[in-house]
Amino acid sequence: MASIELRNVRKSFGAIEVIKGVDLSIKKGEFMVFVGPSGCGKSTLLRLISGLEDITSGDMLFDGQRVNALAPSRRGIAMVFQSYALYPHMTVYENMAFGLTLEKGHDKDEIRRRVEKAADMLQIRQYLDRLPKQLSGGQRQRVAIGRAITRDPKVFLFDEPLSNLDAALRVATRIEIAKLHEGMQEVTMIYVTHDQVEAMTLADRICVLRDGIVEQVGTPMELYERPDSIFVAGFIGSPKMNFLTGEKAEKFGCTTLGIRGEHMSVQPDGIWEGSVIHTENLGADSYVYLEMGAEEPVVVRLDGAAEHKSGDVLRVSPMEDKIHRFDAAGKPIR
Repeated sequence: MASIELRNVRKSFGAIEVIKGVDLSIKKGEFMVFVGPSGCGKSTLLRLISGLEDITSGDMLFDGQRVNALAPSRRGIAMVFQSYALYPHMTVYENMAFGLTLEKGHDKDEIRRRVEKAADMLQIRQYLDRLPKQLSGGQRQRVAIGRAITRDPKVFLFDEPLSNLDAALRVATRIEIAKLHEGMQEVTMIYVTHDQVEAMTLADRICVLRDGIVEQVGTPMELYERPDSIFVAGFIGSPKMNFLTGEKAEKFGCTTLGIRGEHMSVQPDGIWEGSVIHTENLGADSYVYLEMGAEEPVVVRLDGAAEHKSGDVLRVSPMEDKIHRFDAAGKPIR
């Protein structure tokens, strides 16, 4: 395993600065997730760590050693991309063994042992003789992950590995990756996604990026319960946090009031009134969208099915100990 430290790391493409001075420490054996909207710099940051992109300025350290000029092949990394990048003419076994065959010092028995061990971990041993075209999307992604495992890396890098999968396969493969982390706790893992659900369910810690800077780093629940900015508060959590301004916020001593849908309830004597725009019944719970004078509909999350129809007028109240208060700069008022 390896610890990774970024010190004032910057990356520019011509006159455009994409990474704008990132300081970040990743612990040995940690599962760190980079999350943020498209264009925030998360994949570029991953490529800087891998060595596939050169750092414009700053320092990158693995186990305290500066690796700015070190080639990717010498950093002890393995990477899984959004596209499976499998060789179509090779069997699953040949794809998984390919990287080892290029390295010196591995005999055929060792290569087979590593491939079969990785295949067992990912439950794809029965597919070793098949070609990629004979596999489903989820199976192909597991082959790509298996190919990386056989390298016995110090650092495992994932660049949006589930983006090409349908919803059911995303959940199944996410579980496989979580199990993989449990079985490879000695390996440092860095995972890039724009999906905050993946971030919340997989990460030991999450690094939220915005426009090439770090907005906040913390455990999933730290980001959920104590966001350091309106941006983080609105990005982490599903559905996103509701934001209210004007009199509703001023009453609670802030410029912007944030409250999550699950921290609101419908009450006859609720302090706020809203008109139902739409109701989504999901079975175990439901989302009621209210027009309350905010820029976006206010979402109230209720247990079970909701019978509220468009046009109904409801009164709702927040759980006061769950209210988030933000100042005019979008920073929390603790």
